[in-house]
Amino acid sequence: MSHLDSTFAIVLAGGGGTRLWPKSREKTPKQFLKLLGSETMMQLTVNRINKLIPWERIIVVTNELYQKEVAKQLPKLPKTNIIAEPAKRDTALAMLAGAIVAKKHNPDAVVINCASDHIVHDDAEFLRVMTAASKVANEHKYLVSVGITPTRPATGFGYIRIGSDLGKIDTGLTLFKVESFTEKPNRATAQAFISTGRYFWNANMYVWSADNLITAFEKHMPEMMELVQPLLSGTIESFHKKLPAIYEAAPAIAIDYAISEKADNLTLIPGDFGWNDVGDWKVVHELGVKDQDNNVIISDQSTQQVLTHKSQNNLIHTNGKLIALAGVNDMVIVDTEEILMIVPKNESQDVKKLVERLKEEKKKQYL
Repeated sequence: MSHLDSTFAIVLAGGGGTRLWPKSREKTPKQFLKLLGSETMMQLTVNRINKLIPWERIIVVTNELYQKEVAKQLPKLPKTNIIAEPAKRDTALAMLAGAIVAKKHNPDAVVINCASDHIVHDDAEFLRVMTAASKVANEHKYLVSVGITPTRPATGFGYIRIGSDLGKIDTGLTLFKVESFTEKPNRATAQAFISTGRYFWNANMYVWSADNLITAFEKHMPEMMELVQPLLSGTIESFHKKLPAIYEAAPAIAIDYAISEKADNLTLIPGDFGWNDVGDWKVVHELGVKDQDNNVIISDQSTQQVLTHKSQNNLIHTNGKLIALAGVNDMVIVDTEEILMIVPKNESQDVKKLVERLKEEKKKQYL
């Protein structure tokens, strides 16, 4: 029997990044958007992992607001494999809840955790790395992180430093002990990290057995483990019924702070498969299909209602209304039913500042 027969995928689809506002909003976070073709970000993610893991072993953790949208976008996913979170509690509880459901299906479950709104360019390499990580997690008491080989001194990601080499896996990949974590360093520090060859981006891609994760919570987060104790017994149906009370009482904490940074059995497998977190509109332009003027045009309608003259290097997202540009370069123009946003492409990180202003001014209808 292959170790993959007991491997599950947990897809985290909790909620909305603000950097792709006004398309990504509380009612339609970015995992449900078609930013790079005919499939949504979540469909791309799940269809990729489905090449390795069958539908009945894919579990999606989402906010209860999006439960129906997940079911609609993934009609082959069993309904009981959708964990509907009644409140936002960050990644620690989401990953633990997913692992508990996997364990109910199979006591020896190993889980691959992946975000629903990230992009991978090389599916075959991604699946090779995940197969290797699953094998390690199945055969050892290691918690495995998949560290992304950095391509630039990015300041928006966390970094993982590797220590000793723990040997080759039979897929040809090397396993390393994890030494330390650094959150979002400045540019000079990030550059210094990359030059050592011993640092990887932390993409929150973890692979572990459900049992080893539960053991880690018992050791490092005993108060949360005590809270979720009722979820360990009973059926999957009873799990869903018990969830709201547990979420109400649980703290919000990321998996890195709860477990990864404390665990002494954390290891890393390097992943070099063209990963991108699609963090802002500039990245959407970089990844998109360009016309002869290097413009990327995305349309919510079947026809692209865009007219350009002497306009280059723009990202134009139309909602069906004709958008006409003359002499406009290097801009992001996003048109929705209620909001028109225009920002220079190189300043697209500032979109989140607009969102912060709307929050301050309590203009919830635009969030």
